[in-house]
Amino acid sequence: MDMKSDKRYRAAVLSTLILASSATAADLPDQVTIGYFLEWPTASQVAQVDKLYDQTMGVKVDWRAFDSGTAMSAAMASGDVDMAYSQGLVPFTVAVSQGLPITMVGIAVSYAENDNCVVGKNTGITQNNANALEGKNVAVPFGTVAHYKMLRVLSHLNVDSKQLHILDMAPADGAAAMARGDVAMACGWGGALRRMKKYGDVLMSAKAQEAMGIRVFDVISASNRFAKDYPQLITQFLQVTDDTNRAYLNNPDRYRPTIAKASGMPVADANQVLDLFDFPLKKQQLSADWLGGTVQSYTKEVADFFVKHKQIPRALNDYSATIDTQFYKQVN
Repeated sequence: MDMKSDKRYRAAVLSTLILASSATAADLPDQVTIGYFLEWPTASQVAQVDKLYDQTMGVKVDWRAFDSGTAMSAAMASGDVDMAYSQGLVPFTVAVSQGLPITMVGIAVSYAENDNCVVGKNTGITQNNANALEGKNVAVPFGTVAHYKMLRVLSHLNVDSKQLHILDMAPADGAAAMARGDVAMACGWGGALRRMKKYGDVLMSAKAQEAMGIRVFDVISASNRFAKDYPQLITQFLQVTDDTNRAYLNNPDRYRPTIAKASGMPVADANQVLDLFDFPLKKQQLSADWLGGTVQSYTKEVADFFVKHKQIPRALNDYSATIDTQFYKQVN
């Protein structure tokens, strides 16, 4: 570690520890449970490994791995999980549209190439004959960003998604199904997406999808009960995350081995995923491009699309009430 980077990280640690003194032990729960994904390397995992979240928040932090954002929503609604880190926007949107008591408190990561659909090489299917997917098996985790992107892309390519045999499969299971030849296309993210690409090619590049207006990012969410009872813990969590993101952006090579180990991936594989990630800091988070308005309107757009495709029964008139910036505004 170079001395300048070490000083920056130590300063981040000090600033977050100062925040921790604002709450007494009597005000805190015995444990805070955070949902996250394996094979999804993020800068926050440096603080996860260093126990900086525990030190700053003054409680034991239990990191619980999930295979989909919809499972995170259900766990928060049931009280089993307090917060979710890097929950997909689509699972969040589906959850709040159905009345689940959770709130978006920040943006975890922005990405595009790290979430996509792969068509098996032996199918001979490309964008030019994408309607050949009709009648075939397709694997995608329902109610996720991958699901939303798939439906948007198929609609753009004039494919009738109702004619596909769509199987609700976690990305790892979809990758295995593609390897066996059980599905013509599989959709997912992270390490599973890398495995899918061994057996096929993406149906449409992320660049082309962005040109269609598709944005891809994950959020930081919290159960409404937890947000009401322990607002200071949410601010402290965001403070640690922001400090760690900044330290990573200043010297990514210093932290990549730690992130790879925490995510359960080889360093080379984790690095390829990290290279396609962007971790927005506080100023970006609160700007008009993100939580200052764009995220609210885009969430409504995603919900309306899912209603149109009969994936959810109804959308809210406005999603502003499900997104709360008060916690990030208190981050230093």
